[in-house]
Amino acid sequence: MKEEDKILKKVGTGNPFTVPEGYFENLTSQVMNNLPEQKKQDFQLKEPSRWDRIKPWAYMAAMFAGAALIINVAKFKPNPFADSKDLTANEIEMLSDEELDYSLSQSMFDDYSLYVYLTE
Repeated sequence: MKEEDKILKKVGTGNPFTVPEGYFENLTSQVMNNLPEQKKQDFQLKEPSRWDRIKPWAYMAAMFAGAALIINVAKFKPNPFADSKDLTANEIEMLSDEELDYSLSQSMFDDYSLYVYLTE
């Protein structure tokens, strides 16, 4: 703390920056005087075209068509078992243990669900 006090005594606590008298009072007028003169442009209101009137409705129709398409695509779930046939008892017995283990591990059954399914 003593070291900071020594530095403050050497440097001082006053603000070394000053602004000329009346600078901010005249600033706005000086800036406006330095700006180049521009002529004012006359704006003409033109009548909106047919497309300008229809555009919001066309965009909204396209948005709803896109939303309906996305919903139909998301809703469509192909049946992965459509081409597969039901296995007969003989075909099941011909399956190897590795194939059965793989099928059971991919079926997402926990042990209890598998037990309940087999006991029904």
